[in-house]
Amino acid sequence: MNFPENLKYTKDHEWARNENGIVVVGITDYAQGELGDIVFIEIPSVGTKTTVHKPFGTIEAVKAVSDLYAPVSGEIIEINQKLKDTPETVNRDPYSQGWMVKIKSSNLKELDDLMTSENYRKMIGK
Repeated sequence: MNFPENLKYTKDHEWARNENGIVVVGITDYAQGELGDIVFIEIPSVGTKTTVHKPFGTIEAVKAVSDLYAPVSGEIIEINQKLKDTPETVNRDPYSQGWMVKIKSSNLKELDDLMTSENYRKMIGK
């Protein structure tokens, strides 16, 4: 299982990467493995406001449907359009091609409250 050191992690299994104030968001390798085959991802449109720790979309797998939680407050400025036709990309490449949204953060300090890869591994017992 892969837990890149350059990312921050939520207790709800999202990852966040700060790119000059734009936060790229996806789900972790652990989360996609637990969900199984991902068949659908519902993400709101560009311009939607997000609130830290609140749902911003859903991810549906053969096993279950789960909420996606925002790691930061802000505004969605880009969505990964490829996931509409190929949601299974998240299973194959959760940290690169499987990103879900880019959020223009209104409070980058919220990233400080997220876990490091080491703390995330401890939380999930890996």
